[in-house]
Amino acid sequence: MFEKIEVFEKRYEELSKMLYDPLVAGDASRYTEIMKELHSIEPIVLTYKEYKSAKETVADSLLMLSDPDCDEELKSMAQEELNTAKERITELESEFRILLLPKDPNDDKNVIVEIRAGAGGEEAALFCSVLYRMYSMYADSRGYTTDTINISETGLGGIKEVSFMIEGAGAYSRLKFESGVHRVQRVPETESGGRIHTSTVTVAVLPEAEDVEIEINPADLKIDTFRASGAGGQHINKTSSAIRITHLPTGTVVECQDERSQYKNKDKAMKVLKSRLLNEKQQEQSGAIAAERKSQVGTGDRSERIRTYNYRENRVTDHRIGLTIYRLDAILEGSLDEVIDPMIAAYRAQQLKEQQS
Repeated sequence: MFEKIEVFEKRYEELSKMLYDPLVAGDASRYTEIMKELHSIEPIVLTYKEYKSAKETVADSLLMLSDPDCDEELKSMAQEELNTAKERITELESEFRILLLPKDPNDDKNVIVEIRAGAGGEEAALFCSVLYRMYSMYADSRGYTTDTINISETGLGGIKEVSFMIEGAGAYSRLKFESGVHRVQRVPETESGGRIHTSTVTVAVLPEAEDVEIEINPADLKIDTFRASGAGGQHINKTSSAIRITHLPTGTVVECQDERSQYKNKDKAMKVLKSRLLNEKQQEQSGAIAAERKSQVGTGDRSERIRTYNYRENRVTDHRIGLTIYRLDAILEGSLDEVIDPMIAAYRAQQLKEQQS
């Protein structure tokens, strides 16, 4: 294990020196590429430095304890430092096993999030808007930026479907486990009898595709323009600025009407199309496209869910790992790490188990 870590340490030193090369500093894309690689291996290198420091503390403490001329007070201090260093070494060795797990190549990418109302009619559309707000607030809390691509609203303040981009380092690594069916149990505002209704919303999280990863033949595209419309079908502008792109070979359709500029709408729509096609391509390569897609968004039926939000009990339950938290109000305000962190920990534990078997 440590031979592998020393390779990372050597590479880290090489990359750090390269940043001071005038040729690299003058090449923005090359500089960004080096910084990205540095960022990816830095946690391993910093952890290794702390590990070596702890090992030195152990050696120094043992030397002091074996010195017959050392007084008892110093020996007591040395023993305390020895115990602390040994405990830290054990912790760091566990951290190494996690840091050296195979990394998802998409983890550092921006993401495109697609949320759609499922079963439950207007109540599902209203909860779709709640989730959209939750993810937007979560992105803001982590310093990410959000950019709406397309949104279809209802007349009562709900959202039939919305797609938006979240940009920031590690966005996909944080949000990739949000894909699936989210179930809500609450009393609708329009329900006079106070009965709890169950509705569903589907969420898909796609890594943003880079141009080098996917090429699209312009001849395979059918591009239509139309007037953008708001809730209730009212036109929000008088020009045909909205864009609908159909990828003929796959039948994939993407719409964007958030911008007033036709050019900007087309650019956003192409980003979504590339990300969807890249997602399908990666799933095909893994030989599990059908099963993986179903595990992401399912059919939207009430019986299929990864998470339940129960308003009456102020409860959130993630069914994949059996996690229940009675802080629904905080989570809907963007404190999503409370459910994301345990999910990542469970995933890493599973990776370690598979690696050891």
